[in-house]
Amino acid sequence: MTDLQQPSAHWQSSEAINATGGISAMDWNATGVSIDSRTVEQGDLFIAISGPNFDGHDYVKSALENGAAAAVVAQEIEAGADAPLLKVKDTFAALNDLGRAGRDRSVAKIIAVTGSVGKTGVKEALGQLLSGQGRTSYSRGSFNNQFGVPLSLARLPQNANYAVFELGMNHAGELTPLSQMVRPIVAIVTTVEPAHIEFFSTVDDIARAKAEIFNGLEKGGTAILNRDNEYFELLADAANAAGAGKVIGFGAHDEAQFKLLDFVLKSGGSTVEASFNGYRFTYQLAMPGRHWVMNSLAVLAAVEAVGADVFAAARAFAQIKPPKSRGERHIIPVGDGTIELIDDSYNASPVSIAAALEVLAQTELGPSGRRIAALGDMRELGDKSADLHRGLAAHVIAAGVDLVYAAGPEMKHLCDALPETIGVVHTPDSDQLIQPLLDEIQPGDVVLVKGSAGSLMGKVVDALKKNVDRRETLNAV
Repeated sequence: MTDLQQPSAHWQSSEAINATGGISAMDWNATGVSIDSRTVEQGDLFIAISGPNFDGHDYVKSALENGAAAAVVAQEIEAGADAPLLKVKDTFAALNDLGRAGRDRSVAKIIAVTGSVGKTGVKEALGQLLSGQGRTSYSRGSFNNQFGVPLSLARLPQNANYAVFELGMNHAGELTPLSQMVRPIVAIVTTVEPAHIEFFSTVDDIARAKAEIFNGLEKGGTAILNRDNEYFELLADAANAAGAGKVIGFGAHDEAQFKLLDFVLKSGGSTVEASFNGYRFTYQLAMPGRHWVMNSLAVLAAVEAVGADVFAAARAFAQIKPPKSRGERHIIPVGDGTIELIDDSYNASPVSIAAALEVLAQTELGPSGRRIAALGDMRELGDKSADLHRGLAAHVIAAGVDLVYAAGPEMKHLCDALPETIGVVHTPDSDQLIQPLLDEIQPGDVVLVKGSAGSLMGKVVDALKKNVDRRETLNAV
């Protein structure tokens, strides 16, 4: 990405002082903002956040030594008399102040994305597609919480034409302050599903919590909603009540404005035929799966809502790849052949595992290859967890999976529900799953790895990528 497409944020000391009410004994100029001393870049403004397990004040000196232009602190720091420090009462409050000030000075057309699944992928796709049409800023990784959102706003360049933010939640009441800080002109809810159901009585309550994104929507702004989702009307009513000027539906529903007409799922992507405003058009996706077909419509609806070129964005979709650990493909040498690894290990919910299994089903096998699903526990499902894990069995069977390698106590419910025709290995955690899986892999296999972040299935991905060829050595010891 070029500097034109991903411009940097500049904070002069006087601007930061005005935003936070802090005091600085010297002038400085920052070209970025960071709250992590390990990833500080040259010219960053380092904010020393105090948390339950760490205190950023302990790392101010190292941040400055690593190139930080200045540091925001609320304690006395042994960093030298000439250290460029902005002293404030509370560094977390200062982070929020800088985020709000970053939003206030921005002229960008801002999009906010939430949803039970798909929000990071939609945010990444929007960021990349809009970068081809103007200076675009979008939050790094999944910076979607009370720390990541104000940090992303503080990093928002003044000269950006477009900006895209991801807003996350797992409790009611969390989206409202984030959305009110971002103040989007376009708000997307990708879908509503039973994710984080542990913290809600019903999925209806999840839908109402997702609708909080409209509490920060600029008056007359646009809400973009999944027209095929059963909570469309609830969300549309909430958007209208919040002052939305327009509600756009996407999907196969007859009343969807961005309407799916047809699609062809392929091993490495999809062909999509869609329509909007009477126009019919076809485009290619480099990301496989029915879920990406749907999410691509949400992306294009947002592109149109901010006045960018929908057809140029649709053409560019063929170049967009999945975000890290969200469906990434890897070809890995094994013996005298290769396996294909589908790394979807970042997170998991019932609907996202079902979608990933559908992708696995569509992926072409090598000679004598098998479909293998390595699955970790889905978290935050509460007393519905056992049933939701058992419910995955139908999707595993439909996907033609040959072997299931499952990690975690909740995945035992899935294993018990599978027929004897499917090979099953269950271990208490992802660490213990690695060696049995490495011992089984053979050329031609396709391996899907997926699980909630807390199930640590990324360890399985790393082992497959780095250690699969060590099996002979390990077995010979």
